[in-house]
Amino acid sequence: MGDAADPAGRAERLRARLEASFAPLELDIEDEGHLHAGHAGAAGGLGHFRIRIVAEAFRGVAPIVRHRRVYEAVGDLLETDIHALSIDALPPQRAPSGR
Repeated sequence: MGDAADPAGRAERLRARLEASFAPLELDIEDEGHLHAGHAGAAGGLGHFRIRIVAEAFRGVAPIVRHRRVYEAVGDLLETDIHALSIDALPPQRAPSGR
């Protein structure tokens, strides 16, 4: 279960879930909790994260379906650890260079 006092642990649980589900070529997770101070979700102790994930699993898949798959992969974390999740899910050929 999530722990409001452990934001690093939340990010690691998120990372583990995404790595297990997608074997990403790239995975960046940014904790944006500091941007949401005073927001209801932040007050409740849940995290705000931005992810950028590049994986073969997204090749030929519409963007909305990629997002749904990410949400399915992190499922219960949305109840215990995550209040908001911003997703940039890309197949390898669509990955912007220089990032």
